[in-house]
Amino acid sequence: MQITLIHASAPHEVVQQDLSVPDGSTALHALKLAGWLEAFPELGTPALTLGVWGRRVDPEHVLREGDRLEVYRALRVDPKVARRERFVGQGARGTGLFARRKAGSKAGY
Repeated sequence: MQITLIHASAPHEVVQQDLSVPDGSTALHALKLAGWLEAFPELGTPALTLGVWGRRVDPEHVLREGDRLEVYRALRVDPKVARRERFVGQGARGTGLFARRKAGSKAGY
């Protein structure tokens, strides 16, 4: 059966490989067959996060024909913290509903 492996090893760098695996193969078995555990040593960690078509799966998930197995890297910054820092830099009046006020209108409208 044919599957596709996808991994973004760094920002703006995506590795994609089409792979033929036997029926009943698991996600971890597919990574081993492709040689990605040796090519990308960071994938061998216990915190390995995998997904099929954007939905998180376990390494023991059985793959089906046409699946797109995605290997996710860990987040470097908590998204909530990053958003707060961006908001502080922009200021309350430069974002969202308050960005473009009409002349003579009240604040927030």
